Amino acid sequence: MRLCWFVIGWLFCLAAAQDYYAILGVAKDASEKDIKSAYRQMSKKWHPDKNAGDDEAHHKFIEIGEAYEVLSDSEKRATYDRFGADALKNGGGGGGGHPGGFGGGGFHDPFDLFNQMFGDSHPGGQNVRKGSNLIVKDSVTLNGFYHGFYANLTLDLNDDCEHCHGSGAEDNQFATCETCQGRGVIIQVIQMGFMTQQIQQVCGACQGKGKTIKHVCKICRGARVVKTPKTFEISVPAGAQRNYNVVKSGQAEKVPDMQSGDLVFVFEENSHENLGYRRRGDHLYRTEVLHWKEALLGGWERRIAFFDDQKQVVVKRDKNVVTAPGEIERVPNLGMPKLNSKGKSTNAYGDLFIEYVIVSPKEFPSGKGSPEIIRDEL
Repeated sequence: MRLCWFVIGWLFCLAAAQDYYAILGVAKDASEKDIKSAYRQMSKKWHPDKNAGDDEAHHKFIEIGEAYEVLSDSEKRATYDRFGADALKNGGGGGGGHPGGFGGGGFHDPFDLFNQMFGDSHPGGQNVRKGSNLIVKDSVTLNGFYHGFYANLTLDLNDDCEHCHGSGAEDNQFATCETCQGRGVIIQVIQMGFMTQQIQQVCGACQGKGKTIKHVCKICRGARVVKTPKTFEISVPAGAQRNYNVVKSGQAEKVPDMQSGDLVFVFEENSHENLGYRRRGDHLYRTEVLHWKEALLGGWERRIAFFDDQKQVVVKRDKNVVTAPGEIERVPNLGMPKLNSKGKSTNAYGDLFIEYVIVSPKEFPSGKGSPEIIRDEL
């Protein structure tokens, strides 16, 4: 009796392990759309790239791929519904063995299924990854931002070695990789209970190329890239905002077997040659200091240096016109050049705001009252 219950329990566990509907979390009458949707969610959740070092997640991902391959194929699904998973592993439901597949039946590498669904790269895949962006910072004066400028900037960046044409080999000769026998991938066999499964992994000896260098290039020493001076033409429009970016797409440093990232120039604003002006958006601000007599009596004029020699900043007060402490004067069209929605310079300008600070003595000399001193000064 105990043996009978053991056999029944063993069969129950085997059936549960092979319940592809349960693995994907769908009902047995699930539509093709439901199965595809469930696979997308489950495969993303359990993908090894998101669960690095987690063997359970790795095995779960394999099960999900096996379940989807069966249930997404009407012929295999019918065979599975009628005879179970063993019928498929023994060759039923069409499809022969596959070097990177499951067991020896009609199952394939789960990474291939994932790649077909999402188009993502995976070990052994052919998709080219993009390298990191390179950010280069430089400082520009406020005067430089006001006028805009053109510049040629030279950087030493990694690029393909001209001597070996980026191959890393001195004579462009290669040998078949002994580790993977030229396949570019190695097969990892995983035992999961009653199943034996095979997974393809990129060969670490040849990085998936299937070949190794016979004689290393004497210039790049096999690195395939060397530092090379490159000059870039930069254009910054008049009125550009601080931290203005110039992006050179795909022109960052060359990385073997990867698409070059973007080269990003960032122009920050420094405090040199600002002539006492400060910037806020398209407007300029400055502080002008007046003696208290000037503030009370008026009758003064100031000519202030500006970035544009064709424009003059002239501020003045007629006689008997008082300037209050903290008073702010607005001078139209003497701010920064404005850019349009496409980032191009226009003929429009912001405004200049001048704040007046009044300087007066902290105390009067002894022996005279305030009215007398003021009368004498005036």
